[in-house]
Amino acid sequence: MKIHHLYADENGESHFEDIEIEYIETTPSGRYSERFPATGIIFREVQPSYDLDWHNAPRRQYYIINLDNGVQITASDGEARVINAGEVILVEDVTGKGHLSKAINGQLRNCLFVPID
Repeated sequence: MKIHHLYADENGESHFEDIEIEYIETTPSGRYSERFPATGIIFREVQPSYDLDWHNAPRRQYYIINLDNGVQITASDGEARVINAGEVILVEDVTGKGHLSKAINGQLRNCLFVPID
């Protein structure tokens, strides 16, 4: 399984990369990864007109686990990705130039934030 990762380099520029989540256990009910730390869960509803200018992640978090719609995120290096429903992104650009976030599809979006700090 792959997840998106948004991070800031030593110059404050934000970039995307993919992280491969390894499965370490297989049982009759499915395959499992290791247990990752988390400090809570935040439920969020985002309006179809959402278009947020440059900003940093408020904390290290699995910033979006989209439940029913996607979002476009643009890193400061210019790469833009659509994070679709069912996809996960780990954001760690808590300093630096940050990123842009914009609604897609003109639909309401429900998502989860899972802080890890």
